[in-house]
Amino acid sequence: MHLEHLAAQPSSIVDRYTFDRPKNALGRPPVEMCMLASLDGAISIGGKSAGLSNATDRAVLLALRSAAGLVLVGAGTVRAESYNVPADPNVTIAVVTNSCSLDWDSEFVRSPQTIIVTHERGDVADGIETVRCGANSVDLSQVIDALGERVRQHGFIHVEGGPVLNGALLDCDVVDAFNLTIAPFTVGGEGSRATSGTIEMTTAFSLEHALSDGSHLFTRWVRTVPAS
Repeated sequence: MHLEHLAAQPSSIVDRYTFDRPKNALGRPPVEMCMLASLDGAISIGGKSAGLSNATDRAVLLALRSAAGLVLVGAGTVRAESYNVPADPNVTIAVVTNSCSLDWDSEFVRSPQTIIVTHERGDVADGIETVRCGANSVDLSQVIDALGERVRQHGFIHVEGGPVLNGALLDCDVVDAFNLTIAPFTVGGEGSRATSGTIEMTTAFSLEHALSDGSHLFTRWVRTVPAS
């Protein structure tokens, strides 16, 4: 493994992130997390990730979305990052919410490219596509199975956080890969890290690639032992 500089290989973003993914050993599409973090583990500055990002990081995100076809994200991240309807009409965003505290009249929520993922008692406005998993709270194991049926051939479930959703997915032991951008800053403070609320357990990943653009580092890690 050697560090590859994107300035010398500008096509590497496409080559390294948009390849076809086979189904895993259980016959379901892979689940891949995508996160951005500072050197000291912060995932945001002032509540938003933009201060840690750069143009290449945004290009990686869009490449992963395009390759996946299906994005899974928590409602808190949608609110904090002011999500919009994806420019790529082939990308669908599934928003996980227990509280159903969303702007039901927003263009993003009303878009046919958005799916609301909640539980059986979740109060969702009429006319919005909804996937319900779990009686009183969202059952993420059921969610992965239900959304897996919607993933196109050779696609995957691309997870954009936030920390609570990430932690819950790790608890379910369904994460197959981690696409992590490391920003060349320290942030300090007491902001969130990439996972929150998870039980303490070690999950081993192997480094598949490391790319650089300036001092930003773009890494991809795959499960050493297949996810369940």
